[in-house]
Amino acid sequence: CSKPYTDKEEVVLWMNTVGPYHNRQETYKYFSLPFCAGSKKTISHYHETLGEALQGVELEFSGLDIKFKEEVMQTTYCEIDLDKAKRDAFVYAIKNHYWYQMYIDDLPIWGIVGEADENGEDHYLWTYKKLEIGFNGNRIVDVNLTSEGKVRLVPNTRISMSYSVKWKKSDVKFEDRFDKYLDPSFFQHRIHWFSIFNSFMMVIFLVGLVSMILMRTLRKDYARYSKEEEMDDMDRDLGDEYGWKQVHGDVFRPSSHPLIFSSLIGSGCQIFSVSLIVIIVAMVEDLYTERGSMLSTAIFVYAATSPVNGYFGGSLYAKQGGRRWIKQMFIGAFLIPAMVCGTAFFINFIAIYYHASRAIPFGTMVAVCCICFFVILPLNLVGTILGRNLSGQPNFPCRVNAVPRPIPEKKWFMEPAVIVCLGGILPFGSIFIEMYFIFTSFWAYKIYYVYGFMMLVLVILCIVTVCVTIVCTYFLLNAEDYRWQWTSFLSAASTAVYVYMYSFYYYFFKTKMYGLFQTSFYFGYMAVFSTALGIMCGAVGYMGTSAFVRKIYTNVKID
Repeated sequence: CSKPYTDKEEVVLWMNTVGPYHNRQETYKYFSLPFCAGSKKTISHYHETLGEALQGVELEFSGLDIKFKEEVMQTTYCEIDLDKAKRDAFVYAIKNHYWYQMYIDDLPIWGIVGEADENGEDHYLWTYKKLEIGFNGNRIVDVNLTSEGKVRLVPNTRISMSYSVKWKKSDVKFEDRFDKYLDPSFFQHRIHWFSIFNSFMMVIFLVGLVSMILMRTLRKDYARYSKEEEMDDMDRDLGDEYGWKQVHGDVFRPSSHPLIFSSLIGSGCQIFSVSLIVIIVAMVEDLYTERGSMLSTAIFVYAATSPVNGYFGGSLYAKQGGRRWIKQMFIGAFLIPAMVCGTAFFINFIAIYYHASRAIPFGTMVAVCCICFFVILPLNLVGTILGRNLSGQPNFPCRVNAVPRPIPEKKWFMEPAVIVCLGGILPFGSIFIEMYFIFTSFWAYKIYYVYGFMMLVLVILCIVTVCVTIVCTYFLLNAEDYRWQWTSFLSAASTAVYVYMYSFYYYFFKTKMYGLFQTSFYFGYMAVFSTALGIMCGAVGYMGTSAFVRKIYTNVKID
């Protein structure tokens, strides 16, 4: 970890990974290529975090002797005996544009392995690492690498690897040393601001539309219904009653498959709280400055917010009259972890086959399983018990009829399946530009740091989702269809389908990724991301719609 140095103190150059430039996630240990290490063998203490282990960080000591503020002239540190197998390995790496990554004092440095001539017949290896390290007081604030010493790869020759270190004073403050890795021109581009403004206008329009429809329409409905209250029974039977009031005896009927439904709602509420907390932490702390800290934070926050999942899932299941609450708690607790771990397990097989550094070590898998069983499950149990006891009573404003009323025929566009398909378009429209920036920072060499934008987009997404699901539900209830629970959840969750479809477009038109490993990694984790986003949107949509349905039926006088 980064620390103050004294003069002539050991500075460690860590070799991390090497891999094709266009496949950012396909990385291998640096010494999987036949590079040689320096002569220095011993170094001071080193530890690895859970986030680093899961992200495939493979720090190995370079063997180079570097001391704080001590210059090193060009020095040979080792020699490679280039037989045919080693030459072929280097040629393959050069053909596939392999880059390697190193760290000095937590600052990343990238270098290219070599290059081919114009005909692609001769291949050259860079053999001289020229390091220029900037310091401010007793802190390292800047590192630059220049690759020189181009040597043609010829079998059965010896290649000398050399390095030099130059120290220079720098005015960069220690807190600002990561600024050079950020790309303000990319993230603070006019398109980014314009998309936020656009989404904001969409929110105002939608909120206005919902308010207008509901205020005007509901006022008319209430007026008509109160008139009907004054009619005698004969008139009322002759009157053409229709609309959402008709289904008051069925609207609070438990949803079909209440066990899985309440587990999804609980998980969605948890994902929302994790997103909110992690974004706030990322805004306050610069998480991008430490390897794996974003992932470690997300895992910790996910485990800590398990009571949220138990509370909302457990209380909803109890309200719907569910009896098998322990089963519901287990499904709710392990729904997301099982999905993530299942995908990671599948990709791990491919990573092991490729000998990639992304292969998750067995010890790390055990640690994650322990977190699931000894932290997430007990906290979920606490949340479930609280939820069942504090808000698990079915206190609906209307009595539920013993026999469900038949659902009348309606126009094709009022069918729940159509509403579900169309429900995700506007929420997706409000976030898709932000998706481009998030994808680029994860799948390409950009560091995402504009978490204020992300927070704004999350708020906009939630408002748009709630507005859209309320309008959809109102139309559905007006068509005398009371199956609003799953419809509201799925119409909001269908945003995930559009995000996943966009990820296909992004893969084929915005990246140059190739190969089985990178493709399975990309589509596997994009499926996890999209599903988690869908469950979150579904839960937000359902919670908003539930409040709306309760409100309109509370205000109706029902005999």
